[in-house]
Amino acid sequence: MTVPATQNTQHWLTFQLDGQAYAAPLAQVSEVIRVGELTPVPGAATDVLGVRHLRGRVVPVLDGRRRLGLPPRDGEADSVRLVMLNHASHTVGLRVDAVGELLLPGPDSITPPPPGRAVRADDPVTGVLPWKGGFVALLDVRRLCRLPESDAA
Repeated sequence: MTVPATQNTQHWLTFQLDGQAYAAPLAQVSEVIRVGELTPVPGAATDVLGVRHLRGRVVPVLDGRRRLGLPPRDGEADSVRLVMLNHASHTVGLRVDAVGELLLPGPDSITPPPPGRAVRADDPVTGVLPWKGGFVALLDVRRLCRLPESDAA
C-alpha cells in the first residue's frame, strides 16, 4: 500500500482516543466544540451517539472509541470534545477524549499502517506518523464516517 503524496503536504489535527493519538486532515475539520445535547437515533449503528443541532443543521455524532473498536470511556472528562469533520456535503461529529495539536509531517515521514493489523474493509487508518516516542494513526475522514465515495449534492 502506498500513501498518497498529498498526505505529506497537509496539516493534521491530532486527538486522543484511549491513550492513542489519531489525526484527521485539518482541511476536513470545520471546528472543535463541546459535546452538548445529543438526541438518540433509534436503530442507529452502535457507534452513533445521536444527532446534534449545529447552526440549523442536524449533524450525526459518532463515538470515536466505538468506531475504532476501543473500550468505552468511564464517565465524561472536561477534555471530551466533538471534532466536526467534513467530506463533500456531509458534516459528521466525532467524539474524542481530547484534542491535541497540529502536525505538518515531513515529505517522507508518513508510512503505511503496520503489517499484521486486523484490517476491515472500512478501516479508516491510512498511514502512521512517528511522534513523541510513539506514533499517530492518520485517518481517512470518508471511511471513518462511512460516507459514500462520491457525492452528487
